[in-house]
Amino acid sequence: MDHAVRTGWYEYVAEAAMPTIVVLQDLDDTPGYGAFWGEVHSAVHKALGAQGCVTNGSFRDIDALAPEFQILGGVVNPSHAYVHMVAYGQDVSVHGMACVHDAVVHADRHGAVVIPHEAVRQILPAIELGARREKVILDLCKSGDFSVAKLREALARSKEIH
Repeated sequence: MDHAVRTGWYEYVAEAAMPTIVVLQDLDDTPGYGAFWGEVHSAVHKALGAQGCVTNGSFRDIDALAPEFQILGGVVNPSHAYVHMVAYGQDVSVHGMACVHDAVVHADRHGAVVIPHEAVRQILPAIELGARREKVILDLCKSGDFSVAKLREALARSKEIH
């Protein structure tokens, strides 16, 4: 990677509003042929303030990634490659997830989604409602008094929680 482009990329990541998740699209004909992400880039990006990365590319050095730096990628691949940034601050598509600059992205070990800005304030109440509804069912499952009839009742009670 050209040092000027690399420095520009690092500045772009460092200047982002925190917390940051890097969403990086591998444009190769075969995405993930060579890994950009590994021990070094996870450490650099964590030091720049990023909490993780979502990419259709590959990553390596799983046991040596920066502590608590999360990566979702297309493939684990031990190979280095000639990786260079084509552009940044642009729209990308990673495994069908369209993402624009400054998008709100939720990512965990199961995947990633872009959350519309207008929905962000609705997330916590939706999570709390879902947890209250699930609690009725989970409590029944743990009770030792489980039956299909009681599950039917719990599902009906769960539906009534608003």
